[in-house]
Amino acid sequence: MNTHSVDVVVIGAGQAGLSAAHHLRRTGFAPGDGFVVLDGDDGPGGAWRHRWPTLRLERVHGFHDLPGMPFPPADPQRPAAEAVSAYFAAYERAFDLPVRRPVRIRAVRSRPDGRLDVDAGHDRWTARALINATGTWTRPFWPYYPGRSSFGGRQLHTADYQGPAEFTGRRVVVVGGGTSAVQLLAEISTVAASTTWVTRRPPQFSDGEFGPELGRAAVARVDAAVRAGRPPGSVVGVTGLPVTPEIRRLRERGVLDRLPVFDRITPDGVAWADGRFVPADIILWCTGFRAALDHLAPLGLRATGGGIVMDGTRVVADDRVHLIGYGPSASTIGANRAGRAAVNEIRSLLAPAPVLD
Repeated sequence: MNTHSVDVVVIGAGQAGLSAAHHLRRTGFAPGDGFVVLDGDDGPGGAWRHRWPTLRLERVHGFHDLPGMPFPPADPQRPAAEAVSAYFAAYERAFDLPVRRPVRIRAVRSRPDGRLDVDAGHDRWTARALINATGTWTRPFWPYYPGRSSFGGRQLHTADYQGPAEFTGRRVVVVGGGTSAVQLLAEISTVAASTTWVTRRPPQFSDGEFGPELGRAAVARVDAAVRAGRPPGSVVGVTGLPVTPEIRRLRERGVLDRLPVFDRITPDGVAWADGRFVPADIILWCTGFRAALDHLAPLGLRATGGGIVMDGTRVVADDRVHLIGYGPSASTIGANRAGRAAVNEIRSLLAPAPVLD
């Protein structure tokens, strides 16, 4: 086993991880023994490299530049996965960031000497502090409904979606009330034999623009949850779904005629307790993701409410550990700010104590 000693380990090289790496380098942490970035993917791009090919730049909302390097002008029809991955790769080169990949983290544990042990199988890093930026893409959430295992058709998640072609001529049930569900419905409805949209709660559409006030309300709500040790909720629950020209067209076509979520799944469709039945060939679960934090389980960070109590980016139960791209920083602009904040706190934590006379 190869063992490496560093001051700070950053896990994840998406927006949050690269932002943290930039601030670490800018504030004096040297690549190598000062810090390292460990990424589980085969190449740059973070979760963006896995987005479906039909997601074009023109449909990406709220993407912000990484610190110190603007996103270059690009064709709005270019696939977002391709464009953002190229941008992240250029960023890593421009700032000479020490990203190692693919590195799959098995577990993070506390050592008797006060350092953290980051176990990646054949390689191990010991660190004085950890910035975790693993996001959610690797943990798609599949809710349980009675009969799910009996379904004779195909079931897939947003994370598996590769475009509308595979839905051609099929009867499709789309589950979920978020932005991704609406985007995928828009594509699939042009080729499918039929689409049925089901959600647990009535979707909230917002005719107003997503302004600073609404953004602050969304962040404050999520921040309150993580400070109390509850799992962070959905931002869409605060902001609602923006009513765009595309949304209006989908409404006119009846694509957004939503049904409450079914009570059970049958071998050939979905059914409700009142006797309603919808036949289906495919169930697409647009039911979101959960934070990819299983590797931190040995540290015992979770509170009784199921979440992790946070103060800003810092884990209250262990001030060596910072989570970015989690909770209120789970947006591209939030991740940038969180990277800077985490590095500032870690610099204070690791600063040598003053010598007393």
